[in-house]
Amino acid sequence: MDFDAVIRGRRSIRGYLPKSVPRALIEEILTLAMRAPSSMNTQPWNFHVITGAPLDRIRAGNTERTLAGVPHSREFRTGQPFAGAHRDRQVGVAKQLFGAMGIARDDAARRHDWVLRGFRQFDAPVCVIITYDRVLDGSDDTPFDCGAVTNALVNAAWSRGLGAVINSQGIMQSPVVREHAGIPDDQVIMKAIALGWPDESFPANAVVSERKPLEEAAVFVGFE
Repeated sequence: MDFDAVIRGRRSIRGYLPKSVPRALIEEILTLAMRAPSSMNTQPWNFHVITGAPLDRIRAGNTERTLAGVPHSREFRTGQPFAGAHRDRQVGVAKQLFGAMGIARDDAARRHDWVLRGFRQFDAPVCVIITYDRVLDGSDDTPFDCGAVTNALVNAAWSRGLGAVINSQGIMQSPVVREHAGIPDDQVIMKAIALGWPDESFPANAVVSERKPLEEAAVFVGFE
């Protein structure tokens, strides 16, 4: 694919085929993603790539603790709940997804199951945990840089036929993730990325989230 096709075509994938992803392909994608820019070339990111039994243990632990009411232990700051236009966009994409999946507003059971899919990493065959070096904790540049490499990763995956979705629910129960992914204490868990071959029959995979118009996002100064 050319660059425009990747950027315009990429979607967040929430349903995956039960098909393994070769390690060599993941290494190729990560190598390409690591060309992302970073502040003064600090390259603060680390990748913990999990599949098979360890990933199954993370899924189970996340789900069990969540259902048991264990408070989340997300390590990277969450900030305040969305409000205003940001909340409207969050609700908007939820409506798109629930509509595609045929989940009614009053169907509490299916809505709850949809939430649990996030804690199960959307049942993807691979999960990539993004961490950064704890010595950089508190730096504003570090999460910006990790965001850049994450964006590069999902686009590189799409260019090779793989789907991905950036996910926070999968790392909400950080002790489970840290244990089964073997993440050392000198790293902070930031994000999870579910990765695999898209299941084209899964309705939510057809959803293309709406984008605000350029005139709402950009201000041009000094142009005639």
